[in-house]
Amino acid sequence: MSDLIAALKSGTVLADGATGSYIFELTGRLSEGRFVYEGLNLSNPELIKGVHLAYLQAGAQCLASNTFEANRLSLAAGGLETMTAELNSAGVRLARQAIEDFKAQADVTGDFFVLGSIGPAPAGPWTAAEQRVSYAEQIEALSTAGVDAILLETFQSLSQVMPALDAAKSVTRCPPIILHLALQQRGGAWTVEPTQLITEASALGVRVVGVNCCAPWEANAFVDAVKDLPEVRTEQVLLSVMPNAGGSERIGHRYLSRVNPEFMGRQARTMSEKGVRLIGGCCEVHPQHIAEMRNFLQPARAGTVAGATVSARGRAPAAQGEKRENGRFSNKLFRGEFVVSVEVLPPRGTGPRSLDDKVEFVRLVADSGLADAVDFTDGSRGIPLMPPGDFAAIVREKLGWTAQAGDRLEIIPHFAARDLNTMGLQSRLIGYHARGIHNVLFITGDPPKMSPTYPRSTAVFDLDSVTMVRYAHSFLNSGLDFGGQPLGRHSDPRTRFTIGSGVEPEAVNMEREMEKLQRKVEAGVDYIFTQPVFQEDALRNVEAFRAQVRICVGVMVLDSLDHAKRLAQVPGVVMPHSVIERIARFEKPEDQASAGIELAIGQVQRVRRDGWAGCYLTSPGAHAPVLDVLRGAML
Repeated sequence: MSDLIAALKSGTVLADGATGSYIFELTGRLSEGRFVYEGLNLSNPELIKGVHLAYLQAGAQCLASNTFEANRLSLAAGGLETMTAELNSAGVRLARQAIEDFKAQADVTGDFFVLGSIGPAPAGPWTAAEQRVSYAEQIEALSTAGVDAILLETFQSLSQVMPALDAAKSVTRCPPIILHLALQQRGGAWTVEPTQLITEASALGVRVVGVNCCAPWEANAFVDAVKDLPEVRTEQVLLSVMPNAGGSERIGHRYLSRVNPEFMGRQARTMSEKGVRLIGGCCEVHPQHIAEMRNFLQPARAGTVAGATVSARGRAPAAQGEKRENGRFSNKLFRGEFVVSVEVLPPRGTGPRSLDDKVEFVRLVADSGLADAVDFTDGSRGIPLMPPGDFAAIVREKLGWTAQAGDRLEIIPHFAARDLNTMGLQSRLIGYHARGIHNVLFITGDPPKMSPTYPRSTAVFDLDSVTMVRYAHSFLNSGLDFGGQPLGRHSDPRTRFTIGSGVEPEAVNMEREMEKLQRKVEAGVDYIFTQPVFQEDALRNVEAFRAQVRICVGVMVLDSLDHAKRLAQVPGVVMPHSVIERIARFEKPEDQASAGIELAIGQVQRVRRDGWAGCYLTSPGAHAPVLDVLRGAML
């Protein structure tokens, strides 16, 4: 078995983006005449190696050689047909050199792969036999140079790619084939039916099959069409997608593209959750896109640290009766009463007014008597916000919540495992314990959000949310550090954290999400906050867990039609068309906001009526609507 195939079978591998369009961005010159892109392998090798290095630095593990048109028939237009073998060998050598340079510079280990890129022969009066000879010459050169796989990409149909597949059979020791068609949907119909592509490619012995040079939404539709086929489910065929950066659409009075680097990152995570094993990009997908794709894929690989066994020196973890003393939320939660937590985003900048407004909102929530806790997010969406522990300290100081008097609302910091290594994670939790913060909501965390004006930020992801739950419950709450050593020599060194985490009731990969939720329950989680849900049926996915853990349902207050449409694009959240229609009935912004409040009131009332443990209220647009919802639903 190829090392690449083994890597794909073990999880998602990130490939690079476009070579051609990135060369054009760097040089401003099209591939033509005396400036043939494949010819740069010999005439300007540093440029090509720089392209590869940029993708490696962005996070790619798999490089496509700069050989897309390095076949005899295509090279003839530039008079380079006699250099076919030399250009292909040079293309592979430059990719390998870039990998070695990167590994040395970055001091990294691990497997990196080179794919021998082959595109369609140019249009012309070529016979199938002439095409086979041309492809065989290129495949032979790439195989001899040591590629890990042959990437047949951007072919339009199975009949067009058959000469290349036939040629591969004639090459001794040909590496595995990756077959990509540039499938498109036209008027609802596919240029090639996805199921036909998988079935016929599998019958031909192709191990990796997918699409490239198509819109992201077409790649998504392709995966949806084939992910449940027997060939895919049994891993006889592994899926691959490398879409373009998308096109423009009319939004308001402008033609804009929703496909920015972050979109491609979210797309990559969605594809990975659906079982796609090789993910990269085609036209206009450049290093900044690959960097976001790496960031969004990284949480799925988190939590590889093995769970340790509690030392015999540990005591029994803090029990529910002890945790009831943590605050109003914990007390009601463990007594089986309905609980309410309100989300607050800590400030992003230094503006005193923003800080004062947020503190005042916490005071108003406390004065209402209708909520039991406030939860402070931790770098939500990968945006740098004030750490929740620091914000909690400021709230207490400004509102006069002293250790002697206690907090009027229980404070729940979200705790992202993204930013700190294992030592830092433990240290922060010990700090929370010392400062009287005894309820923590563990999340893996969104990847760092990158923008042209913000320096590159690297996610750590030593642990994931499941492992954090286990370590808090079985170690800290048992009086041990993460290494199994006692937290102190005094009589009871245990923490007594009330432990929370999250779940997506409408995740793309529900089987994986429910398996992860089960592991959180087994690890010792006390309660679960769901992602915001807008349809009652979504909660059926977590219904079976109600007997095992207390589940608080997420309710988001929509403030406008645009807000609803934006939220519909967030992974893990499904926005029913009926909700959008309900808000769209109103033209005035204030009427749309009122409709959002009424919708949220109804959701909270339904959550109470159906006997869920509580609700988790959030209103990203403004604070005031939360109070309106609480008054309408709880009084």
